[in-house]
Amino acid sequence: MPIVSKYSNERVEKIIQDLFDVLVKEKATTDLALMCLGNTITEVISKVPEKQRQGIVDNFTAALQQSVKK
Repeated sequence: MPIVSKYSNERVEKIIQDLFDVLVKEKATTDLALMCLGNTITEVISKVPEKQRQGIVDNFTAALQQSVKK
């Protein structure tokens, strides 16, 4: 069964493109881009209630690993 998101593909793609555009504009190397995105992810997760953080990290990690295996 496919995963159904509460967010439209268009909205997700626009945000991704906006983030990518900033990295391109700043001429961020791969390691700098990953550092910035990683710090952003940490900031986002830190706003989640502490009891839920590990589950979110586990799900995010699994999704990231799955996306790079393709």
